Order: sequence, then C-alpha cells, then structure tokens
Amino acid sequence: MAGAVSPGRASGWAWRPVARDALLARAFHSCTELRGQFYLVGGLLAGGAREPSSDTVVFDPARGQAVRLGARGTPPRSHHDAAPVGGRWLCVVGGWDGSRRLATVTALDTERGVWEAWTATPGDGPPAGLSSHTCTRLSDRELRVAGREGGIRTQRRYGSIYTLRLDPNARTYCYKEESCHTASRSGHSAALLQIPGPHPGHQLLLFGGCNLAEPEVAGHWSHGKIKEEPPVAPHLMEQLARLVSSGQGSQKGPQGLRHHSCSVVGPFAVLFGGETLTRARDTICNDLYIYDTRKSPPLWFHFPCADRRLKRVGHRTCLWNDQLYLVGGFGEDGRTASPQVFILDLFI
Repeated sequence: MAGAVSPGRASGWAWRPVARDALLARAFHSCTELRGQFYLVGGLLAGGAREPSSDTVVFDPARGQAVRLGARGTPPRSHHDAAPVGGRWLCVVGGWDGSRRLATVTALDTERGVWEAWTATPGDGPPAGLSSHTCTRLSDRELRVAGREGGIRTQRRYGSIYTLRLDPNARTYCYKEESCHTASRSGHSAALLQIPGPHPGHQLLLFGGCNLAEPEVAGHWSHGKIKEEPPVAPHLMEQLARLVSSGQGSQKGPQGLRHHSCSVVGPFAVLFGGETLTRARDTICNDLYIYDTRKSPPLWFHFPCADRRLKRVGHRTCLWNDQLYLVGGFGEDGRTASPQVFILDLFI
C-alpha cells in the first residue's frame, strides 16, 4: 500500500493513495470502467518511448488488485481512446501503433477474453488518422469522435467531428464526418453534460488541447435524444458542490492545457493535471479545475496543489462507486510513469 500524500489541506482536497502495482505504471493509455473493473489498454511505459505497450491490465478497485489480461490479439496502442459498449465490449478507437496513426476500431470481448478487429462498412468515411483525440459514448451504437486528424505535417487547420456508428453483433463500424468543425485540438478532453434551464438537453464540450481558454461545443442534443444514464455519484456531487461554494478556489479556468484528465460527475466536469502550453519550463501541472454547469453561464473553479509529486500528464481518471480514481501518467520529469492509484478526497 502506498504512503500518504498530503497536498495542502487548505485547498480542501487531496489525492489519497489506495493501491500500487508496477503493472499500472504507464501514460497515454486508456482506462475504462466496465462491470466494476478498470481496463487499462496500452500506453507508453516510459517517457521518450516510441513503441506503445500491447498489454491489457485489469484493475479491481474493490480489492485494489491489478492483473495482466491474457487476451489474444491485444493491439499495441497509445494516445487512443476507448468506450464500453453493450456491457460486454471495450472498443478502442484510433491511436498510435508505433508506426502510424490509426482510425480503426478494435474491441475486447470481455466475455470471451479475445480482441477482435471490427470491419469498416462500405461507405465508411474514416479520418486520416487519429491520436490524442476523444471518443465519447452516446449510446451502445453511437460514439462521437473529436480531434485533429493526421500528423504535424498533414493535419488540418481545424478539428474534425465524426459520428462513429457501431454494430456489435456484426462487429462493424462506420464513420460519418459532421458538417461542423472545432478549433484544431490535440490532447484535449470531452465531457457530455446535461443542459439545465427551460430548454434541457445535452451538449458535448471540448476542453483544452489548444490555447483557447473556454470550452467548445462539439455536439448538441435536445431533451430525450441522449438515453445515456451517467454513473450515479450523489455523495461526490454533494462534496463538489460544497467545495466550489467554499470560496477556497479562484474562478479561473485552465489556459492552454492538454493531456489532462476529465471526468463528469453530475453537473460538474472535473479536470486534473496535464501539460500547459503557456510556459516553456515546468509545464506539467497538478491543478484541479471544476466546471460547474448548474447555472448559466457555467463557472470555472481552480484549486491549486502544492505537492509537486502529484504533477501528472497522460493520466486518466475513472468514476466508480461514488469515488473518483486517478490512474497512471508521467510525473514531474515527464518520463517516469506512476504505479499508484489514488482516490480524490474532499473535506469541507
């Protein structure tokens, strides 16, 4: 078990270590909750590595134990994204395989314990190649993909938005490019949030990945269009509401942040860490940002951290059992991957 970390309780929050395992030490991986387990796929095991990992690790948050999954056909991937489908499949979308950026869909069948390369259907209009993009689940048959296509020399001057339709029974997928575009973003995050007020619905917001300070809308759906039921976290929601009302945070959003983590907790988007584009040195961050959508316009709240050991980039956060978990990522040097798992503690 990891030792205690004490990042200044004056801020009203701390990351509490709850597990430690060398199998979890990676960055730019995906970490997806499915049936009460965290599935970590790929990533980079050390800073400067060109070849992504080709293993899958399953972390049981109830027991605090990690095991390597012996599934056949595990794809090497980093800078990808993943989404759970049908309570059975873990769909990995795009990413870097060590030689090129991909737009393919590869799925882990958690019931059979095998990886499957799904097939693009006729009429598929895939991106040129995706890395450091986002993939947000809208339903069991539809994902929304947002990000910049291609490498540095071939990328567009704007960010593309795709609807990715899935057929789990046929093991097929199809991309459809949307007519709207966003700013050119890479290493951003995405949050599907409910819209309060007289015209309720959902909107997909993109945070960071470029120098823009405010989030950008990558999708809007009227009431009843999105059937997704987000994880219920009543206690954590209450704690976040008390934290932002405490007056301890400044009303300031992140500027030029990328490769941070983002999790939706009710009306809040919780962002942590990442790399800032606004400084030439000391670029890896350990700040907590909360985006509060309960009122219009929404408000940002910034809670700094004094503990440099909690600087993280390329990490992930996962919501499970009314708690927010922090998994993996490189530390302050940008090269050493953390083997620890933390839970966000809030004390008001």
